[in-house]
Amino acid sequence: MILFVHGVPDTPKLWEPAIQALGLKAGEWHAPALPGFGCPVPPGFSRTKDAYADWLIGEMEAIGRPVNIVGHDWGALLTLRACSLRPDLVESWCVTNAVIDSQYSGHRMARLWATPLLGELVMRGMRDTAKLETALIAGGMPAPLAAHEAPLVDKTMRQAILKLYRSARGLRFRGDWEDDLAQLPTKGQVFWGETDPFVNLSVAQRFCQRWKFPLHVEEGAGHWACAERAGSFALVLKEFWATKRRM
Repeated sequence: MILFVHGVPDTPKLWEPAIQALGLKAGEWHAPALPGFGCPVPPGFSRTKDAYADWLIGEMEAIGRPVNIVGHDWGALLTLRACSLRPDLVESWCVTNAVIDSQYSGHRMARLWATPLLGELVMRGMRDTAKLETALIAGGMPAPLAAHEAPLVDKTMRQAILKLYRSARGLRFRGDWEDDLAQLPTKGQVFWGETDPFVNLSVAQRFCQRWKFPLHVEEGAGHWACAERAGSFALVLKEFWATKRRM
C-alpha cells in the first residue's frame, strides 16, 4: 500500500498526477486529507504538529501492514516524524521539498503565519481566491492545481495553518523531532525541485549528507516538483521501491 501525505496549503488533489503516472489502481494507494484541509476538523483535534503526527500514525496503523509512504511539504515533515516514531509501520519512505533540519529557520510566509496578529493579517489577504491562485502559481504550483486548491483555502484551513505553524515556531525544529531521525527506517529517498523558493536545495543536501539518504534533484522544478514533474517523480519512486533496503 502506498500512502500519500500532502502539505500546506494543499489537499490530496496534489497527488493525482503522480498516481496517474505510476499507473496505480484503486486499493493500491491511500491519500487522506489532513484534518482541516478541505475537510472538517475532528472535535478536540488541536491542529499542532504533534497532533498531526499522531493522526498520520493512526492512518498508517489503520492500513494494517507496512506502508510505502510519500510526503510533500508539511506532509514530508509529518512523514519523517511518524516514520521515526513508528518504523515498524514502514516499508519505505520518500519525502519531497521539505525535511526536518534545525539549521533551517523557515521561509518568510512561515514566519509570518507563526507570528500572532501578523499571521491573521496575512490570512485576511488569502481570502481573495483569485489573488491567492495567482500567488500560488507565482510560487511554483502548477496552474491547474492552483485553480483547484485556492478556493479550498477556507476559514477552517486558514486557522489550521496558523495553529500548525505556531506549534512549529514557523518551521524551527529542535529537540526530539530532529534527534529521533536517527530511528528512521533505512529505506528512504529524498526528491527535490531544484528551484524551490521556499526551501533551498542546500537544506536537502545537508539533510541527506547528515543522515546518509539518496537525493534526486529535479532540475528546473520548484516546490511542487512532485506534481509539476509527475513523470520523473514516478520513475524515481519506481526505481526506489525496486531497490533493497539499505544495510
